[in-house]
Amino acid sequence: MRRRWALGVAAAAVLLAAVDTYVIVLALPSIMADVGVGLERLQAGTPIISGFLLGYIVVMPVLGRLSDTYGRRPLLLLCLTLFAAGSLVTASAHDLGSAVAGRALQGLGGGGLVPVTLALVADLWPPGSRGIPLGIVGGVQELGSVLGPLYGGALLAVSTWRTIFWLNLPLAAVLAAGILAPFGAGARVTARARRAEGHDAVGGALATAAVVAGILAIVAPDPLRDDATLGTLFAPIGPASLTPLSVAAVAASLGFCAWEVRAHGRRPTLVSLPALRDLARRGDWAGSALLSFALAAVVVVFASGDPSREVLSPNALWALPAAAAAAAGFVLRERSARAPLIAMGDFRARAAYGSMLTNVAAGAALIAALVDVPIFARTTAFTDSQLGAALVLLRFLIGIPLGAVLGGFALRRAGNRMVAAVGLMVAAASLLAMTRWTATTLTTPLVAGWLHAADFELVAGGLGFGLAIAPLNDAMLGAVRPAVHGLGSALVVVARMVGMVVGISVLTAVGLHAFYTSTASLPSAQILCPRTPLRCPAFDALVQRAVLDELHTVFLGAAAAAAAGAVLALTLLGGRSGRHAPHRDE
Repeated sequence: MRRRWALGVAAAAVLLAAVDTYVIVLALPSIMADVGVGLERLQAGTPIISGFLLGYIVVMPVLGRLSDTYGRRPLLLLCLTLFAAGSLVTASAHDLGSAVAGRALQGLGGGGLVPVTLALVADLWPPGSRGIPLGIVGGVQELGSVLGPLYGGALLAVSTWRTIFWLNLPLAAVLAAGILAPFGAGARVTARARRAEGHDAVGGALATAAVVAGILAIVAPDPLRDDATLGTLFAPIGPASLTPLSVAAVAASLGFCAWEVRAHGRRPTLVSLPALRDLARRGDWAGSALLSFALAAVVVVFASGDPSREVLSPNALWALPAAAAAAAGFVLRERSARAPLIAMGDFRARAAYGSMLTNVAAGAALIAALVDVPIFARTTAFTDSQLGAALVLLRFLIGIPLGAVLGGFALRRAGNRMVAAVGLMVAAASLLAMTRWTATTLTTPLVAGWLHAADFELVAGGLGFGLAIAPLNDAMLGAVRPAVHGLGSALVVVARMVGMVVGISVLTAVGLHAFYTSTASLPSAQILCPRTPLRCPAFDALVQRAVLDELHTVFLGAAAAAAAGAVLALTLLGGRSGRHAPHRDE
């Protein structure tokens, strides 16, 4: 019973992070407006999405090894704390930098939950009994893509986008309380984790003071900030971010570090210095930094340009070569590191790297649908309804789990290669059909008054992406040793996230360039409506057409990405299900 409780709580934490991965797709326009970024600068707002995905990607391969050192429960609590802290920063953000930083912090916490939960399953279940619990963890990860936009749309219908992130705080607290409950005898508790359970009152007090002061400095509640006495704590000392509270938070943090160093070896401490030294020596931090830099450079190239003039920003002259060099350095580092993030030798099989490359292409196509279908709905049929746009996206999302189930059945008969390729070709055809959508597509019914032609294309697109899920995972699991099945499954997810980061950056920049190209030749509202230039339906219709041209460009690029994924699947994946394929070392 205790291990079921542990799995349930950890899986619920994974679901919370997965929902937060996709909740942003409807909230993005509102967030951008509140932090001072207009929709005409959509490419500048994409780091709000890609920042979360970057954090998710970078931390997933690292946290499993960290949990081997410190134990599963402490790392789950650390991940939830990071996720809650990121939610706090995001909810209180009033500028783009704060919103991106908050989302990146959320990604660091949320991404770590998956590998630690997979490791927890390995601790609590013997090798022959792990299939169902591992399936549960993978299932809730995929469920987040369906529930996230619906959850966000429902909250946006009754409140603001900030409520989404404020609610993460009590949810994370409840999950943390569940994690603190006993996990049972099967849960792994390392010697370092047992030593960490001693009491360090001074360290705890300093850490609490640093956290409380930091939170208050970030949130700056109006009742406290406007108080005649307490308001002095929020008064800037020079730069706007330098206040007595922020200084106190930094001082308490430094005091905590000094105390932990001084108390080491004399009394129980919250931080084990030998463990930190061991982690610094054994952890592949150089590999993590190279991967982070390579992906961040790609985001910068497309997010910092002026799409009215070019797709790539001037930074591309140095950022793209730097990204390529960092990616090459990452591969070389992983081949020589003593404890690499990814042991390249375990993933040399064609089906292993083929499943990852295919999922990169699928992720690039998927993120375009998740972000731009709601924007299309808000631009045309549901200009004043976030919930209406969410329900349009639901027609796409509902096909994903259905396709995943069908793909699981079909791969036994047709094999990984054919099922994944057919699924991605269906997705490509659906996205290609979206390039022909007009301003009335979502509101023009068929014979049945509630059914629209777009419904078939949306459901088919979701089914296509869903069909590819099981074959890609099965191809990976069949190509690697059982000892690295957990890492292999995580890397399939990481590959999709990488595709999402690159896809949202590239396709948004290309689409916005198409928008500005279309609007450059438009007559002004003063010419079309000289008497009422501020209310000019003719000009609004032309702008709407330009927005649709932008979205059509994005859908076309996404269709190309999905088609490329289908080609990769046909070329690189194995034929029949490889779940029981033999390995040389078995």
